[in-house]
Amino acid sequence: MASMASVEEIRNAQRAKGPATVLAIGTATPENFIHQSDYADYYFRVTKSEHMTELKKKFKRICSTAGEKSMIKKRYIHLTEKMLEEHPNIGAYMAPSLNIHQEIITAEIPKLGKEAALKALKEWGQPKSKITHLVFCTTSGVEMPVLTINLPIS
Repeated sequence: MASMASVEEIRNAQRAKGPATVLAIGTATPENFIHQSDYADYYFRVTKSEHMTELKKKFKRICSTAGEKSMIKKRYIHLTEKMLEEHPNIGAYMAPSLNIHQEIITAEIPKLGKEAALKALKEWGQPKSKITHLVFCTTSGVEMPVLTINLPIS
């Protein structure tokens, strides 16, 4: 009669032996971008705030200094001017826009995750069936841990 394996034996059998290793890295960014040097003009135009000339001048200086010190050349964004026209609250001061932001990134971030995962798989050169862990990181949104579970790799 076969003996039942203990929980510890099952867990040990499922664990990798040796240190964890990053075998490939894939990255992806939205198609839309704004050059850092143009960001202040863009921001004040789409938020209909060009009349705030002193604030715009200060923001230009901040963007210029931040870009030089951080080496930021481009800002990648999902928002298009068409989206901003369709959802004016996104660009309006103190207007509620969290829900629409979340809807946009909840739809778009998994697409970027898939793109990055496919790049990493290609770099790695092994079949998807050999994946034991997938690490996903984004600086967008509060729903992202859920999206790692639903990452569409196929």
